[in-house]
Amino acid sequence: MTEVTLHEDPRSGNCYKIKLTAALLGLPLATRQYDIIAGETRTPEFLERVNPNGRIPVLQIGNRFLPESNAACWYLASGSALIPQDSFDQADMLRWMFFEQYSHEPNIATMRFWLHFIGSAQLSPQQKAQMMAKRIAGCEALSLMDGHLAGHDWFVGDSVSLADIALFAYTHVADEGGFGLGDYPAVERWIERVSQLPDFIPMG
Repeated sequence: MTEVTLHEDPRSGNCYKIKLTAALLGLPLATRQYDIIAGETRTPEFLERVNPNGRIPVLQIGNRFLPESNAACWYLASGSALIPQDSFDQADMLRWMFFEQYSHEPNIATMRFWLHFIGSAQLSPQQKAQMMAKRIAGCEALSLMDGHLAGHDWFVGDSVSLADIALFAYTHVADEGGFGLGDYPAVERWIERVSQLPDFIPMG
């Protein structure tokens, strides 16, 4: 069996998605940790050997390297119940995963990183100038999710899929970015459903 290793920072929600996917599927997953704040993914060795884009997560399969969290989740979940069989449901799952990367993560995850790990006093003037727009966009993403979940237990179909895993990672810690999850009751109920799944693992 080909060894699979996750190059990660355990504080990252994008890395957590992959670990949660592997855990729910009962797949073994080795890890190698980096401190992104200390610049450990920007070293010449990392850029040459792991990811020339200087980012994590990267899923290493044997001697091949797969960047991008949602691509790595897809690789691990291929052929499993986490990917719906119906072609429309598959596309709908991808729709939510694209939404997570374009509308959700750039706002909610960025605010979490700035406030929880960097600290507002350490932000640059450019970062401070972006905060209001990111807060508004993050709240819009959470509101859209809440509206959908008000009528559905899961984002796609009748069971958990990669769409839920992708969106859960940063949503369940959105309060660390200053977002009040109490304003989104359907999201809160969904977070509880995900956390009660068999073989669920917490972030970290």
